[in-house]
Amino acid sequence: MTQLDTPGFDAADFRHRVRAFLEANAPDLAFRTGTRSPESDAEADILRLWGRDVYAAGFFGADWPVEYGGQPGYDADQDFIVSEEFARLRAPMPIGAGSLSAHTLIQFGTTDQRGRYLPAIRRYEHVWCQLFSEPDAGSDLASMRTTAIRDGDCFIVNGQKVWSTNAFYADMGYLLARTDPSVAKHAGISAFALDMSLPGIETRPLREMTGTSDFNEVFFSDVRVPADALIGGLNDGWRIATDSLAAERAGVGALVVRLRQNLDALIDLARRVPRGSGTAAQDPVVRQALAGFSARVEIATLLSQATMDRRSRNEVRAMDVPISKLSFANLNWDIAEYGVNLEGAYGTLNDADATDHGRWQDELLYAKAYTISGGSNQVMQNLLAERALGLPREPKGA
Repeated sequence: MTQLDTPGFDAADFRHRVRAFLEANAPDLAFRTGTRSPESDAEADILRLWGRDVYAAGFFGADWPVEYGGQPGYDADQDFIVSEEFARLRAPMPIGAGSLSAHTLIQFGTTDQRGRYLPAIRRYEHVWCQLFSEPDAGSDLASMRTTAIRDGDCFIVNGQKVWSTNAFYADMGYLLARTDPSVAKHAGISAFALDMSLPGIETRPLREMTGTSDFNEVFFSDVRVPADALIGGLNDGWRIATDSLAAERAGVGALVVRLRQNLDALIDLARRVPRGSGTAAQDPVVRQALAGFSARVEIATLLSQATMDRRSRNEVRAMDVPISKLSFANLNWDIAEYGVNLEGAYGTLNDADATDHGRWQDELLYAKAYTISGGSNQVMQNLLAERALGLPREPKGA
């Protein structure tokens, strides 16, 4: 039995329905690799409507409780098929961190919070952003300095967040802040559902080496956040964030569906690039490299499928997410780098002047982000060593 042969679930029929929906409805926007922000207000409006339609069709949020729009008889393979079909068509993904925030609200939110926010996420009335990382607290998230101090029926929030994708367009933010500075750093953090229109919040887009502004920095100056915005218990934010990050990193593993598409594009490029009296695809050294990439893509795909399968049965092992994340991030970088190198001198160009309109340059520049986001490669390697292999923990201050 294969991953997509689960009894009671007709994978072929579901794939057909997803494919037909995307081919008939996906907006005609230029494809850009990775998790990117809209380049204009008009594009943001298009993506909001698109997100609403994808949820309404039942292809996102199918794993939610039925009372909030989830699908009866949901099967974990549905998510993998949806990801595959989005990648196949190069359809734009709906913007924001709504899926991650919904997971957190379903697991830890109050009945009132779920009733207030989950329908708005499905209708795309709220675009969410993730407000975790700080200038001195990225992979070491517990070192955050943003504070939320209780003042009557509010928390007063001060501090700064950075690397927050889509924050410029966000209506809501999933915020982590320090609510008790007197205890161990992991123990004094809380989570909030933050209204991004509150006075005292300033969002500044950051221009990246890709030439676009997908990340943002967000500043908080005496922002009065209602106490009922607290998600879960006071000072329980580390447990909540850990659960969220596990879900996010598992989702990163699902991105391996794009690896096969990139490999196909790389093979096509090799067939077009001149090499000697023929093409690069006829060069035995290039063919050997392509064969190696093909094997690694197959391994990464199987690893991701196995991790998602175990996650659906609540049987995830300590090594599952780090291995899936590392295999994707490293392979994604290697394929993109090989694509740029295969172009030769044309690899120094970009956009319309470059081969494939700069696709490989954009892939390579964004590939570095995947080695950092969701936990850097170094953090994933530490998790693998300490939690999976049982090696001694890294000394403090090393």
